[in-house]
Amino acid sequence: MSDSTNNSTEVINKLSDLLSSFICYSSSHLPDDVLNKLKEMREVETEGFSSTIYDAMFNNMEMADKLKRPSCQDTGIVQFFVKVGTNYPYMNLLHEALVESVLKATNDAPLRHNAVQVFDEKNTGNNVGVRVPWIDWEIVPDRDDIEVYFYMAGGGCSLPGMAKVLMPLEGYAGIVKTVFDQMTSYGVNACPPCLVGIGIAGSAEVAAKLSKKALLRPVGSHNENPRGAMMEKELEDGLNKVGLGPGGLRGKLSVMGVNIEQAARHPATLAVGISTACWAHRRSCIKINPDFTYDFLTHKGVTL
Repeated sequence: MSDSTNNSTEVINKLSDLLSSFICYSSSHLPDDVLNKLKEMREVETEGFSSTIYDAMFNNMEMADKLKRPSCQDTGIVQFFVKVGTNYPYMNLLHEALVESVLKATNDAPLRHNAVQVFDEKNTGNNVGVRVPWIDWEIVPDRDDIEVYFYMAGGGCSLPGMAKVLMPLEGYAGIVKTVFDQMTSYGVNACPPCLVGIGIAGSAEVAAKLSKKALLRPVGSHNENPRGAMMEKELEDGLNKVGLGPGGLRGKLSVMGVNIEQAARHPATLAVGISTACWAHRRSCIKINPDFTYDFLTHKGVTL
């Protein structure tokens, strides 16, 4: 075996070990912003079953930490959104390291086996299948590090997901109607309180992708466009008035927030995509340097 092969194997092992630990920790610990928002909402939801449900949520999180087990038994389909610097030295090895990290985490976390091959209708038993883990790549000029965003797309929170192209005359009122129609029909399946991601673009596939990327933004962040930020706030207020409550059992609130991402559209089309994250929103981000030092951006102070 050549020295270059030995070096490649060593790099893949180091990266996959680090990323596997990252996945395992993320599966059982919510990011700081989500945890803080749930604490805030718990103080508001004090009537009916709401307080009981919130007590169960926080007890669940304490047990997940104590037992080192995922905070929800549905550990979803693993999705990575990766920003790679053009000067990152191990770009050729990163895909293999990401896949290997899922295989390791499936055993170590453990993660429930969720990858079912389409047409064959067979569960692979290791969370790896055709185009799974799903990896979205973004190339960043003049950087030598990587940022790996990890998300577990569970069954419940994926059910409300959709994308469609509206007639342009439907305008932003049509987007609002679509969001409310979807959330009042399927939102309860996503284990509220949800984080709602919305993509607005000129085609369905771009809007859908942006809606998922919107879920990677912190709870409480705002769209860079003032009108977009205003729309986020108005949708959040309106959805909260629906009163889905924790677990969908009714209450004062429905959502942790609404995040909108947008792309310039064709004059004749207006597309909207919707993605939701459940209360156990296991979204995390780690920045890894070429020397394998790292910063766990969503879980401050955590050492893997």
